[in-house]
Amino acid sequence: KQILVLGLDGAGKTSVLHSLATNQVKRSMAPTEGFNAICINTEETQMEFLEIGGSESLRSYWKMYLPKVLLLVFVVDSADHARLPVAKRLLHQLIQNNSTLPVVVLANKQDLKGAYCITDIHDALALSDIGDERKMFLIGTHVAEDGSEISSSMKDAKELIAQLVLETQ
Repeated sequence: KQILVLGLDGAGKTSVLHSLATNQVKRSMAPTEGFNAICINTEETQMEFLEIGGSESLRSYWKMYLPKVLLLVFVVDSADHARLPVAKRLLHQLIQNNSTLPVVVLANKQDLKGAYCITDIHDALALSDIGDERKMFLIGTHVAEDGSEISSSMKDAKELIAQLVLETQ
């Protein structure tokens, strides 16, 4: 069972995954063409992350992987205001047929000028419409300077994901 990592192209999925895996920051400039798999071990569990690129041509694959996963991590670019409605539509489409799949939304790039705060992201993605049946979390994250240690928000996200994996296994 895997953890599926989705989001629009440019949201920062690969950088987030790398930071979670290594506890070090490495900003990825190249978009993921296709798939990217990373295994992350914690003291309690082994987590297998599958990232699928966010370009329009790859989004058709997203739904095929959903039935096989323990958890969905959906990454949005908090500073990309123009594309938040697209992110909202895709997120709602993804989870409409699976009412129990836990979802962790990472409001990434919180460090950028003009980034929406967590409450604005919550509203922009209409997260309150998703329902009370599922476990759903929204965490603000950012990937700081290359080579530095990951932020406390990234550590929190990693701990939360590990906890959810343990609960759903």
